Amino acid sequence: MAIKASQVKELREKTGAGMMDCKKALTATDGDMQAAIDWLREKGISKAAKKASRIAAEGAVGAYVSEDGKVGVLVEINCETDFAAGNEQFRALVEKVAKHIAATNPADLAALNASEIDGKTVEALVTEATATIGEKISLRRFTRFESAGKLASYIHMGGKIGVLVNLTGGSDELGKDVAMQVAAANPISIDESGVPADVVEHEKEVARKQAEEEGKPAKIIDRIVEGRIKKYYKEVCLDQQIFVKDPDKTISDILGGEKVVEFTRFQLGEGIEKKQEDFAAEVKAQMQ
Repeated sequence: MAIKASQVKELREKTGAGMMDCKKALTATDGDMQAAIDWLREKGISKAAKKASRIAAEGAVGAYVSEDGKVGVLVEINCETDFAAGNEQFRALVEKVAKHIAATNPADLAALNASEIDGKTVEALVTEATATIGEKISLRRFTRFESAGKLASYIHMGGKIGVLVNLTGGSDELGKDVAMQVAAANPISIDESGVPADVVEHEKEVARKQAEEEGKPAKIIDRIVEGRIKKYYKEVCLDQQIFVKDPDKTISDILGGEKVVEFTRFQLGEGIEKKQEDFAAEVKAQMQ
């Protein structure tokens, strides 16, 4: 049967697939729209599988805080290039998944991937995005906070760094300021009690060896180590850090009577080993 241009247009709008792929799908399924969608999904899965070995270290960190301010989400979804990360479909996927996490509270990534949005699993949506955008897309991690106080988020450089903070209370401005501080200064804990004991012991050992190398008298080395650990706490504990917007204040100062309950900071692609591409070989492979 003859396939009409209007059918191709409708299928393209529903799936985001290319015009020729849509025409092939409709031809293969005798114009059956739902069957054509399934055909494209099957082809998309095939295309996505070919991209599974690629390294996806770009993408975006997205944040969402519910209208009532009680639930907040931070999510990282990766792709292969900055160009794809700016794609409207990719950005819409990040937003949709973040809102879905807020609404459904999945236990982990496996539960999230198996959950459904509008009748499709999240895993299927990611697979379809891989096929239509043309790059490997991967859902990497997320965190979700519930709060009776104040939730705030901050996204830096279009999704290169994302922060979600939970405070006991305070203004929107305070929440944003604390979130920006976490993004800029990258603390490892809220206060001294949150710094792992093994990290503290390591820093003490480093400080002790430095003092010895500097030829400090043995009787004062313990005091030197203690002083350097106090300095270390000021660098890595959020409450002791110098406020980036006012060097005369610490975060404890700007918090007033409020407290930081928890925070999460995602830096895009951290810990992912980026592949050094041989572009000539890649182009050659695509031409075969």
